[in-house]
Amino acid sequence: MENTTEARNPATTHIDVMSTADILKTINQQDQQVPKVIAAPEVMTPLTQIVDQVVASFRQGGRLFYIGAGTSGRLGVLDAAECVPTFGVSPEMVQGLIAGGKRAMTEAVEGAEDSQEGGAADLKAHALSAKDFVVGLAASGRTPYVIGGLDYAKSVGAGTAALSCNHGAAISAHADLVIEAVVGPEVVTGSTRMKAGTVEKLLLNMLSTTAMIKLGKVYGNLMVDVKPTNIKLVDRAKRIIMAATGVDFATAAKYYEAAEHEPKVAIVMIDADTDLANAKAALKQSDGFIAKALKILK
Repeated sequence: MENTTEARNPATTHIDVMSTADILKTINQQDQQVPKVIAAPEVMTPLTQIVDQVVASFRQGGRLFYIGAGTSGRLGVLDAAECVPTFGVSPEMVQGLIAGGKRAMTEAVEGAEDSQEGGAADLKAHALSAKDFVVGLAASGRTPYVIGGLDYAKSVGAGTAALSCNHGAAISAHADLVIEAVVGPEVVTGSTRMKAGTVEKLLLNMLSTTAMIKLGKVYGNLMVDVKPTNIKLVDRAKRIIMAATGVDFATAAKYYEAAEHEPKVAIVMIDADTDLANAKAALKQSDGFIAKALKILK
């Protein structure tokens, strides 16, 4: 395995004596390499395949699991958690598992990532099945916890993908689909919370967001299934209704209440000039796609 995540970066060997401005400029220059790596066919092609398989899992009642250690694990937990308010899904639909459990979100848990048995046990505790899909995350590409999880996932027939930042990563041999997003040596040698973490964050954003769009969680470019859990999000929900239908704020607020605080239902009620029951029935028949629901009602 080519271990570029641990290699020294020739552009930063004297970063300790640079001025503040030059350090920041250097970090920024290095970060700009990340989107170019993602745009390459060797990343975009398997990412497309992963998304399509994740969507297929969701449609048969399956779940998406991210499994990782350290920064990679934390990023998986973050992406999973953000799916809930953004797309109105249950916390069970997308889940992030990190070696060492919740404590590992804020501190290092000694030895946790070195246990293949731990990765398998964490997925087993969630009753992983063939309907589910597991994405193993490891910047280094060799984390035993992730390998154990991927092997267990394959043993129960779940779909698997491996995401790493090294060519020929060890975890790649343990998954059906593979992304090796090689962003090169870090500004600070081995600090994979930087470019490696950034490429993982972008890829997870792309994966979960695209999957949710394919499930009808977005109308136009509006997050119509947003879960209004605070004042800001309640206001956003009403403004989403306004943007989708062209009504004023007062009308949007009225329909927001009539639709039982579901922006998607309110939009269908307004645009199809129908009641709550019909709007809900049409959305159910259309698998949650607003455009399809409107065609049903018109």
